[in-house]
Amino acid sequence: MIQNERKPLADSLWIATANPSPVRPALSGQAEADTVIIGGGFTGLSAAVHLAETGQSVILLEAETPGWGASGRNGGQVNPGLKANPEETEARFGDDLGKRMVALSGGAGKLVFDLIAKHNIQCDAANCGWIRSATNAKTLRDLQIIGRQWRARDHAVDEVSAEEMAHLLGYDGYVGGLIDRRGGNIHPLNFALGLAAAAEKAGARIHGNSRVTGVDATPDHVTVSTMGGQVTARRAMICTNAYTGDLENPLGKTVVPVTSVQVATEPLSQNVAKSILPEGHSPTDTRRLIFYFRKDAAGRFIMGGRGAMGDGGILKRQAGLRAAARKIYPQIGDAAWTHAWGGNVAMTRDHAPGLHQIAPNVVAALGYNGRGVGMATAMGTVLAKSADGCPEAELDFPMTPATPIPFHRFRNLGVGTTVATFRVLDRLGL
Repeated sequence: MIQNERKPLADSLWIATANPSPVRPALSGQAEADTVIIGGGFTGLSAAVHLAETGQSVILLEAETPGWGASGRNGGQVNPGLKANPEETEARFGDDLGKRMVALSGGAGKLVFDLIAKHNIQCDAANCGWIRSATNAKTLRDLQIIGRQWRARDHAVDEVSAEEMAHLLGYDGYVGGLIDRRGGNIHPLNFALGLAAAAEKAGARIHGNSRVTGVDATPDHVTVSTMGGQVTARRAMICTNAYTGDLENPLGKTVVPVTSVQVATEPLSQNVAKSILPEGHSPTDTRRLIFYFRKDAAGRFIMGGRGAMGDGGILKRQAGLRAAARKIYPQIGDAAWTHAWGGNVAMTRDHAPGLHQIAPNVVAALGYNGRGVGMATAMGTVLAKSADGCPEAELDFPMTPATPIPFHRFRNLGVGTTVATFRVLDRLGL
């Protein structure tokens, strides 16, 4: 069970199958570092690994334990790229920066699998490709456009016919789609724990149960405080994503936390398991309220989708995912559903991650819009380059002020209305 989490979100398969991990004690007293990182998800851990490898002294402060948030709760799908297609990104950000952003996001899958190989991270990694399955002719055309744009940039993103899709999924309810061969699957919490171990091996110090209560920046240093101590550093990085809250306002108001939930069965029998996703892929469909599903290394079936805000709504949504899974794969039958969990992902207004300058020596990265396995890991490398002296103009992502989303305090009402509208449109197939 996820500690310090409400019950409908706590019974995580990934916690139940996590690798052993050392206790990382809370910060106590005074400490110094070149860089202090706030947040122990993929962004902060990736930054810690890459910075520590340059010889910088790094302290990472995590409010709970590494991977506690979305990094350790997500579906484990490595899905490269930004929400916007490559041409849209290049048009918006210009030929030079736009192309670098496309290269960074398109290479995010390779980065993840390269880190896993380099540090021998045991996380059931499978670079088998990420499938995007179209629910109707319009979304199929949209996917085909995206595929053509990536192939024009020499990325392995191929079209899949309806017949091929039925073979790869063991289900014939989609009209075709794409296979992004840069992606695949991982055990997300074990990836986070592996990054934490790699960072420590490179010299970083990681403190769990060290919720940051304040960040005080002066021109020549930053003091980051917790209930148990303080870190004084040359610079700070805030990597708290959907769990930012009121830390360094208005940073938390640049994203809207949206709950995503998942359910998982017991390991399926060999005959049933081989009839479902026989080559081990992890599809995401084109519904507005997406379904994403996969098997884990032990043959459990996992189904995920958007959740709700209240406990009752979350339980209802999890029940809906079980029903949807049985509709797609009736052969699941009466297999026991042993786990149900969830957490928050951070959505941005423009569906692009944010890289923000909070103060001259304080930067933040957040807002991955459901693509955090690859993009958060990649953004950690951008933060590390920034801390290692790379000029802002040469970074592979634009540094912008933290601008709050208008009417942010009404976000729950807006999310609820949007979800209800999307659910109707999905039912109508529009």
